[in-house]
Amino acid sequence: MDFIEDILDRLTDWARKILDALLGPESQPEQEAIPVPVDDRY
Repeated sequence: MDFIEDILDRLTDWARKILDALLGPESQPEQEAIPVPVDDRY
């Protein structure tokens, strides 16, 4: 069973490297904007 897990790990790494080469590195989720307090008492 260790042999099969080793092959699956290698295939996963290989597939990830191919996708990174084709699509670029994994995109990180866009960060949410931080609300800026506005003083509009004028």
